[in-house]
Amino acid sequence: QAQLEESGGGLVQAGDSLRLSCAASGRTILSMYAMGWFRQAPGKEREFVAAISRSGGNTYCSDSVKGRFTISRHNAKNTVYLQMNSLKPEDTAVYYCAAGRGHYSADYYDTENKYDYWGQGTQVSVSS
Repeated sequence: QAQLEESGGGLVQAGDSLRLSCAASGRTILSMYAMGWFRQAPGKEREFVAAISRSGGNTYCSDSVKGRFTISRHNAKNTVYLQMNSLKPEDTAVYYCAAGRGHYSADYYDTENKYDYWGQGTQVSVSS
């Protein structure tokens, strides 16, 4: 079973940047999985943010973050990142990373049911 842990969240002002990390622990080898980031704001359902293929050669993100957020991975470090620029108050949420099996392109992994393992989440708060 994959073990994932997010880090890098915090409280920032609108327009600032943050980089989230998702590290695998134990015997988990992230290169075996496509990876994704989701977020859940208070009172809302969890929503897709971005996904990356196993090799890292293919990425896909939601329209709400396109041009501002970038997902990447460093398989040798067993870590996936979410670089978030030009943050807005509406980006405030708990951010989760997830691992999904398969060899599909990143756009396949845009719903929760495509993922098998989840981290515990990290809080991102953006003040106006």
